[in-house]
This record gives sequence, C-alpha cells and structure tokens, in this order.
Amino acid sequence: MRLPAISAAATPVCIPHNTPPARQSHCLVVTPMTFPLISESAQLWKSNQSIPRLNPLHPPLVHKRTISLETPAVHHHNHQRTVIMQRREHYRYHQVWRKPFYGTSSEREEYRKELRDQLKRQIEEKCVALRLQLAGKVKDAEYSREVDCLALSSEREQRIQHIKAMSAYRDENKKLMEQSWRDRALTRSQEAMKERELLRLNPINWSGTLK
Repeated sequence: MRLPAISAAATPVCIPHNTPPARQSHCLVVTPMTFPLISESAQLWKSNQSIPRLNPLHPPLVHKRTISLETPAVHHHNHQRTVIMQRREHYRYHQVWRKPFYGTSSEREEYRKELRDQLKRQIEEKCVALRLQLAGKVKDAEYSREVDCLALSSEREQRIQHIKAMSAYRDENKKLMEQSWRDRALTRSQEAMKERELLRLNPINWSGTLK
C-alpha cells in the first residue's frame, strides 16, 4: 500500500568546531521526514465533519493486521485529529463570550435577544411547573377534604348509633326500674292489707285495756 507523502522542509543544523585559525563551521542537514497524506488537517479544521480515529496496527485499506504496519503516518493522523478537536472546542468555548464583548452591535443585540428569550422561556417553564405544583396541591387538598368528610360522616353515624343504643339501654333500664318499683309498692300494700286483716281477726288486746 502506497500513500501520497507530505514532505517537510529540510532543517539545517549548524555545529561549530573550535578551529581558532580559520574558525570554520560545518553545517549538517537533517534528512526530511515524510508522512503519508492521510487527511487534510486544514480542510478538516474548516469543515464541521467528524474525523475518524485510525488504528496504528491496522491502517486503512489494509486487510491483514500486522505489527509491521504501525507507521508514523497513522500516529500523525491521530495527533492531528486531537489537535483539530481541541481547536474546535477552544473556538466553540471562546465564541460563546466573544459576541457580547467584542462583537458588532447587531451581534450584541442578537445576544441580548437570545438572553431575553431564554429568560422568558425559563419564566414560562417556572410558571408551568408552579401551576402543576398548585394543581397537585389542589388535588391533594380535595382528596384530603373528601377523606375528612367521609371520616366525619362515619364518626357522626357511629355517634348516632351509639346514642340510639344508649337511649334504648336507658329506656329499658327505666322500664325495669319502674316495674320493680311498682312490684315493690304492690308487695308492700299487699303485706299491709294482710297485716291489717290479721290484726282484725286476731287482735293483740282482746280486753281493750291498752286503749
């Protein structure tokens, strides 16, 4: 598999030698390092498309996976991908607060309008949540009131039944007591009549001396 290469410019490195008479210096040229052109980082940075991460042990367009295929090109691609994603995140983060401070008047007005819309949306959501909360409280209050009404009506019915039962018990006791009083009075009157009749038939003082 052959990929197009990116050639980096040669970087000269000068190493001076201590030669006092002529003060000559020898310059060494570093061999340029070439990386296969896997992705155009500049174009990917400008675009918003996602950058895939490559496997260093399994480059693209290679069917067999071997350790010998691990090349600096894939690592370079992954590094460029990391840099591009960091730049995008940094740009997105700084674009949030750039408009209200350094933007044009229209951008600042648009930012204020967005803030007002967000505040209105938050107020509406809070009002809706408050209405739902109040509706839930009203339902709970109605349920509690119904439960209280049922409990009060049940207690009232129990009290009425208790009063009726106590009244019937009282009336029955009154009847029994009145009947016992009548029986006692009748018994006393009968005993008094019996004693008078006995005294009439068998008086204590026959001679009448005790008069």
